[in-house]
Amino acid sequence: MQSISRRGFVISAAAAGAAFGLDGPLEFIGSAFAQSNPALLDKGFVKFKVGDVEVTQIYDGIWNRELQDGFVRNAALAEVQAALKAAGLAETIVPIPFTVTAVTIGGNTTLIDAGTGVPGQVQPTAGLASAKNLAAAGIDAGRIENIVVSHFHPDHIFGLMAKDSTAEVFPKATVHVPAPELAWWTGPSVPQPAQGLANRIKATLGAWKSIKPFEGDKEVVAGIRSIATPGHTPGHTSYHVGSGAQQLIIQGDLTNIPALFVRNPGWHAVFDVDAALAEATRRRMFDRAIADKATITGYHYGLPGAGTLAKDGSGYVFTAMSV
Repeated sequence: MQSISRRGFVISAAAAGAAFGLDGPLEFIGSAFAQSNPALLDKGFVKFKVGDVEVTQIYDGIWNRELQDGFVRNAALAEVQAALKAAGLAETIVPIPFTVTAVTIGGNTTLIDAGTGVPGQVQPTAGLASAKNLAAAGIDAGRIENIVVSHFHPDHIFGLMAKDSTAEVFPKATVHVPAPELAWWTGPSVPQPAQGLANRIKATLGAWKSIKPFEGDKEVVAGIRSIATPGHTPGHTSYHVGSGAQQLIIQGDLTNIPALFVRNPGWHAVFDVDAALAEATRRRMFDRAIADKATITGYHYGLPGAGTLAKDGSGYVFTAMSV
């Protein structure tokens, strides 16, 4: 596991705690698109194919976060405001959508992350996946057999657990989790700002018999391979799906919204535990996706949150697919 300083983690944990209520111009389409397409959001999901693989993206809501100085640690507030304006967004709000991806291979559907859980558990304007959009997409939570997790921030794992209890929302599912992520959150060294979340994780993911940790890059579920992408958290993991010549990389939180962190891959978000490592990982994975002509998804890219990357000067551009 990569070394991440305690100071860096404390800063990130404090930010996450505050966030989640716990102790030919190139075109940017992501969270801005999500807000400007009410019909698509009302539907609540999109489907597309990667070769023979069916991919479903389920919209789980949005967090309209007030922009504050320090949201990007190494950029001035005015620079961040300018980037938002250039993407057609308000200069005072960072719109952060939540989007769960499901992959169906050979008739078996696997969820990558589980969303925020019941409405209001993470944000008042989130929880739509569990409330209605999973069902709208034709996904029966009671029949899901496998869930793979990118990392343990609440917007990715609270959908696994019933509110105010340790009951499992997906009773038949094996939950595959990165071993370094599980070891950190259930270990003895989690700093105080993150203790509330750590205790919740210990009582659920740390105790459930359905949890299956894995190490490194491997085929976690048939047709779905893990890619270690640390930096955002100690064990953050992305996933790769291939079908014929077509490839899909499910990034998780390799970046936050594209308008800021795809265009400016050197910017360090307040949520990243080890910002330098997160940046190096991001650049490596972006270059890989471009070289492989892969489709990518981003958890905070809106709906549709899938598309392609291209190099653009010192940064990159994300173009969402048409659905």
